[in-house]
Amino acid sequence: MELFDVYPLFDIAPVKGEGIYLWDDKGNRYMDLYGGHAVISIGHSHPYYVQMLTKQLSQLGFYSNSVKIPQQQELADKLGKLSGYNDYHLFLCNSGAEANENALKLASFKNEKKKIIAFSNAFHGRTSLAVAATDNMSLKAQVNAHEDIVFLPLNDADAVTAAFDDTVCAVIIEGIQGVGGVNIPDASFLQLLRNLCDQYNASLILDEVQSGYGRSGYFFAHQYAGIKADLITVAKGMGNGFPVGGVLISPDFEAKHGMLGTTFGGNYLACAAAIAVLDVIEQEDLIRNAQVLGNYFVQQLQMIDGIKEVRGMGLMVGIELHENCTPVRTALLKEHRMFTGNSSNKNTLRMLPPLTITKAEIDMFLEAFVATLKTQTVA
Repeated sequence: MELFDVYPLFDIAPVKGEGIYLWDDKGNRYMDLYGGHAVISIGHSHPYYVQMLTKQLSQLGFYSNSVKIPQQQELADKLGKLSGYNDYHLFLCNSGAEANENALKLASFKNEKKKIIAFSNAFHGRTSLAVAATDNMSLKAQVNAHEDIVFLPLNDADAVTAAFDDTVCAVIIEGIQGVGGVNIPDASFLQLLRNLCDQYNASLILDEVQSGYGRSGYFFAHQYAGIKADLITVAKGMGNGFPVGGVLISPDFEAKHGMLGTTFGGNYLACAAAIAVLDVIEQEDLIRNAQVLGNYFVQQLQMIDGIKEVRGMGLMVGIELHENCTPVRTALLKEHRMFTGNSSNKNTLRMLPPLTITKAEIDMFLEAFVATLKTQTVA
């Protein structure tokens, strides 16, 4: 049997990871400045993370949600404390797409409406309703067509105000657009969405799948705007590589047995991974590290010639060039052995390093990046 060929692959086979580094099967070391789409939040093979998962696996790996799993409550308590959403409830699932799917369903359960407002360049996942709310037609089959989803320009206050009425069920927006090229919602725009949702009995859903868990220098990126969402979706960095996702749910939502469900969500190993991540974020002060080093990173990038624009908060940074960034990204990988990310904006490099990155490691990238820009300009 052959693998279904849906991924364009680099000819690299990582076999070992430690901190911000990966080693391939030939012994070559790479600096990982992308973390597998922002998944690696506390570094590859963090000793505490490995210890927690190993311990749990030696005791019990899985049972279903038909029994009490105390680790779920421990995770909810720690997540509530660190995020500032202590009075919310937590539903655990397996991925960001699944989290967004359930958040949209919860919104409709609550207000019995179905119109959804989403935004240009959005990415919310590949499951049925999540992909319908994603602004990329190439990802959608006919069964994903959804006439009740309206796409509006990000940060366009007039457009969103005009689009709102009593039929709107929910607004879904990323704390920072990742796949779209690291586009940041204005604080005033998030505040407007909050007010409009309150006015029209709609739910505000903050997709923090990529931008959450300290990456922005806040626990959640939307918190810089001083608002609270009704539903917050999380995944990626939540498990540092172990598949886990969740929805933080306002106390205004009433739970009912059978309303939501999942076979693997909130299993023992997923909880062990997610608890370990929160412990390390707190113990190593990684949110502050993201804020301080993210500011440094952006400031240094802004002084480099040949860059059109630098966008970012914390350690979620987009570097937009004047032309397609693929040659630069390829040269960084092949010549300097540095992983970076791309985006739907073909000119934008996406930087999503582990939150454990150091200033020295950022400087190493900056030196390689400047050298690569010069080489590409000469070429």
